[in-house]
Amino acid sequence: MSRLSLIAAPIMAVTLGLAGLAGEAFAQDAAAAAPTPTLSPGDTAWMLTATALVLFMTIPGLALFYGGMVRKMNVLATVMQSFAICALVTVLWFAVGYSIAFTEGTPFYGSLSKAFLSGVTKDSLSGVIPETVFIVFQMTFAIITPALIAGAFADRMKFSSMLVFMGIWSVVIYAPITHWVWGPGGYLLGDGVLDYAGGTVVHINAGVAGLVAALVLGKRKGYPNENFAPHNLVLSLVGASMLWVGWFGFNAGSALAADGRAGMAMLVTQIAAASAALVWMLVEWAAKGKPSVLGIISGAVAGLVAITPASGFVGPVGALVIGGAAGVVCYWGATGLKHALGYDDSLDAFGVHGVGGIVGAILTGVFAQEAIGGTAGLLEGNSGQVVTQIIGIAATVVYSAIGSFIILKVIDVVMGLRVDEDVERDGLDLALHGETIH
Repeated sequence: MSRLSLIAAPIMAVTLGLAGLAGEAFAQDAAAAAPTPTLSPGDTAWMLTATALVLFMTIPGLALFYGGMVRKMNVLATVMQSFAICALVTVLWFAVGYSIAFTEGTPFYGSLSKAFLSGVTKDSLSGVIPETVFIVFQMTFAIITPALIAGAFADRMKFSSMLVFMGIWSVVIYAPITHWVWGPGGYLLGDGVLDYAGGTVVHINAGVAGLVAALVLGKRKGYPNENFAPHNLVLSLVGASMLWVGWFGFNAGSALAADGRAGMAMLVTQIAAASAALVWMLVEWAAKGKPSVLGIISGAVAGLVAITPASGFVGPVGALVIGGAAGVVCYWGATGLKHALGYDDSLDAFGVHGVGGIVGAILTGVFAQEAIGGTAGLLEGNSGQVVTQIIGIAATVVYSAIGSFIILKVIDVVMGLRVDEDVERDGLDLALHGETIH
């Protein structure tokens, strides 16, 4: 080694060492300067409340809403479905669902890094709220989505087959679509699809799966000639009222904070529900001569469905129009469309949730306001947002339809989907659960 090299080597070593120390110090300073997320007690309190409200939507809300609309001999089987789904999906969300939906993986599917909530502690944060609260909040969405599907095949699916279908569906269909729209790196989120509280994830997803289930199972015996009138609309009205109240947790809770955006989401949710209820009532009144209880509560739910994807992006006027549009289009979906195509969607899961979700998702692209949600819609000059919304709808419809069809067909081959004819004729309550209402 030359004398020059002998002299240069230690100088270079010292220089690199000093540079490394400087770099480390700079990194430490930068880390110190970056704000560390801290728990917000106010936001946490609101999210605890919102979570309870969304769970309240399924049990007892949806259970009573659906239970009142079936015949008396099937009411226990119907409410049992909502309650059992609540328990089943809770365990599956804890085991794998949350991890698939909300961990980084591919644009289409999260990882299993948080399977069985690995690494989640009481001090883990999701933003400024405990991750435990975020997990349960999202769990309540995962619970109500498959429970909505059950309305499409009321009166005719085996309880055992229903459990298997809902369990597989929640992991294979619901969790991945949730990742697409809300998960880190999800491809629909990256494409700019707007879905504030579940227009695609919950309602279009469940509505399409319900339609597929109704088609695979076939019509109820005697449909449409026999009398399938609801046995107790008081129960359905009480259930719909619970859904309406609980929906504030669904939409306003999706802000994940107690702030102005949550307040706006609550306001537009109320306006859209009221608008749709009135419009459905008036349309039915004009068409049939009388406004029905079933009609007005169905209209309210349709408005709640339609405003769900838009609730964090639109203002009060947009909400009024979205609700009114849902009242008209979902009325047609639950009557004209169903009768024209001849499928038997027992409790109009597709007519209200599928159709309403599509209406709401498209109109989100029309009425979105940059000042509210950070993205402009068609009325503010961003016509491309409507196209983006339609792409999100199409992706959800295709994946949910094909996936649900495959799952149902496999279950049908392995264990059968439909109850026996005598069970369907005499009622599911006694045959499946050994209980009846007197």
